[in-house]
Amino acid sequence: MNLPPELKYAKTHEWIRADGDLLVVGITDNAQDQLGDLVYVGDVKVGARLAAGETAGVVESVKAASDIYAPVAGEVVAFNDDLSASPEMLNQAPYEAWIFKIRPDSMADTAALLDAAGYQASVEAE
Repeated sequence: MNLPPELKYAKTHEWIRADGDLLVVGITDNAQDQLGDLVYVGDVKVGARLAAGETAGVVESVKAASDIYAPVAGEVVAFNDDLSASPEMLNQAPYEAWIFKIRPDSMADTAALLDAAGYQASVEAE
C-alpha cells in the first residue's frame, strides 16, 4: 500500500496535506484501488461550511459510489475542476490529484488524524 509519510489520513480514506493556511484533500491509493475506475467526482460545494466527518462530495466508479468526507471542520474553498473532465486522475496519481481544499477552523484538529502507520493498521483491521 502506497502511503506517503508526510500526509495525514482519515479512517474514511481521505488524505490531507497542509498548504499554507489550507488543507488539500484527496483519497488514498487504497480507496481508489477499492473503487476501481473512477467515472465521476463532484458534488463539492465551494463555500460550504462542514463539520469533521460531514459529506463533502462524492466519487463514483464503474463498481460503486462513495462519499468523500471532510477530515476536519472548516470551509471548502476550492474544488479541483480538472476532475470533472478527468476523474481517472485519482486512479493514476491519488496523492497528486486532490479533490478539494478546506480552510480548517483549527489546524490543531489535524492532530486527531492518522499517520501512515495508523492508517495502514486501520485498513488491515477492516
